[in-house]
Amino acid sequence: MSSGLIDVPPKSSGRRPPRPRRRWLWWLVAAVTAVVLGVAGTVTGAYVKLTGNVKHVDVQPEDLGRRPAKVAGKALNVLIVGSDQRNGKNARYGRVAGERTDTIMLAHISPKRDNAMVISFPRDSMVQLPACRARQGLPGQQAHLGLINESFNSGGITCTWKTVEALTGIHIDHFVKVDFTGFKGMVDAIGGVEVCVPEPIDDKKALLHLPAGRQVLKGEQALGYVRARYSLGDGSDIGRIQRQQMFIASMVKKVMSGDTLTDPARLYSFLDAATSSVTTDPGLTPSVMKDLAVSAQGLAAGQIHFITTPWRYSLTYPGRVEWVQPQSTKLFRIVATDQAIAGSGVKGGQSRVPRSKIQVEVRNGTTRSGLATLVAVQLEERGYHIARVGDARHKPYPKTTIAYSPNGAAKAPTLSRDLLASTGLPVARATTGRLVLTIGDDWQGLKELPRDDTDSLKGFDATHDSCSGS
Repeated sequence: MSSGLIDVPPKSSGRRPPRPRRRWLWWLVAAVTAVVLGVAGTVTGAYVKLTGNVKHVDVQPEDLGRRPAKVAGKALNVLIVGSDQRNGKNARYGRVAGERTDTIMLAHISPKRDNAMVISFPRDSMVQLPACRARQGLPGQQAHLGLINESFNSGGITCTWKTVEALTGIHIDHFVKVDFTGFKGMVDAIGGVEVCVPEPIDDKKALLHLPAGRQVLKGEQALGYVRARYSLGDGSDIGRIQRQQMFIASMVKKVMSGDTLTDPARLYSFLDAATSSVTTDPGLTPSVMKDLAVSAQGLAAGQIHFITTPWRYSLTYPGRVEWVQPQSTKLFRIVATDQAIAGSGVKGGQSRVPRSKIQVEVRNGTTRSGLATLVAVQLEERGYHIARVGDARHKPYPKTTIAYSPNGAAKAPTLSRDLLASTGLPVARATTGRLVLTIGDDWQGLKELPRDDTDSLKGFDATHDSCSGS
């Protein structure tokens, strides 16, 4: 689908950056489950059945070692992991031995239950992993620098719990592990989830074929949509995480809408599918769930925020990412002490549209092969959503331009401030909110990111419209 600003041919601009092997990211199910656990206790007559669906795994305190202090005493921090276990009902998605997690998140619920934050940790993060002892047939883990998702393979949920606490300094209260067997049922139970597809999708690997535009996805389509990677955006895993965060936001809005909460049959069907695919620690009891539900009844979608740990691609370990400092440490401190992102001092003096709410189409107007892909990666690292990467129809472009419609006028200054040189190009008749960056022969690159830059901490909340930037 054309952006409506400038026509662009489908030809790619060059090789994409190295990608880790394809896996399933089921954390969108886990994020919704964090909300579900609070709602489950309110369904009269179904409470015992629903809580009986949940499986439990014990986590021993001695296995967690020295732990961070609980600073915000009544806040609730829930570790959420997505499992790709392929036995039982999951065998239809391919027989792979063992169990892995490519999804690690932390849900923080405030002491007054009036706001929540869901932090996503990129699965390819290179971090310092702590030692974990062998348990339940797992080999354990030696302290070393490695991928954050190694901990689950080596020591299960206990080792992952210890790893996240060691890295963030946030005291974790409970965990939720989710597999994907109930995902389609959850989506179908609420009548589908609305998404916005910027271009037609024909992805044979994900078994997904969709026209462009705003549409409601049912179970099978939704499953393909969250699996798809190379047929959307720039084909990166980070791009898929961003897209799935928007999917979660849309799903949370649907779950919390009157259509779902006031329809007992629909709500029960959704909760039954969700709780059937959940494993928790024994401490996350039905009583805890019920108390959480009662205290969080007034929580609105606009008070649920999604954010990804600030990151950048690693130059030392190609295809991996590193957490950006001091932004990451500041984010973790905000969560540990139950501060709000808004008003916490992380926002600059000038109001502007954050990068996380801007979609950019990058086009190569030069003869330098692969330049558009390189620039797309750099912009993605800063939090922009890359909608497409391609070549300009005519070359060379003498100057680097940012084309924008009246709907995108407020977003253009944010992108312009990140570039060393660019010229604005308003297109009065266009209606898209997407920006089109065409790289010209005068390309000088991006400005150095200030150490105190905190735009990546802003994220977005569950009222965000995934179609607003397309």
